[in-house]
Amino acid sequence: MNSPDDHPLIPALLEACGRVYDPEFGVSVLDLGLIYDIAVGENGAVVVTMTLTSMYCPAGDVITSGVKSVAETVPGVSTARVDLVWEPTWTPDLLSPSARAQLGWDEARVHE
Repeated sequence: MNSPDDHPLIPALLEACGRVYDPEFGVSVLDLGLIYDIAVGENGAVVVTMTLTSMYCPAGDVITSGVKSVAETVPGVSTARVDLVWEPTWTPDLLSPSARAQLGWDEARVHE
């Protein structure tokens, strides 16, 4: 993922994505590790590259629409697009420590 130093809008975009929750897990898409990259182009055009926990995620449309919507609320963003990718494949290794704690997943269980 781009570092917050790559563009001044990145920190606000990351914070906005942190407000989108997977309705099945009750954890933000950021803490789930679903956001792979955020790119800011000319005139504030944003592309969020992300994945889902599964190709068959029933909440996929809600989650991707939510990410697009919150990105477009960030001052300085003119448009936002979400690119859904399946590589690299999402794994529980991408969970943040707070997501692991919230889900009750300790390290030993994740790697079983």
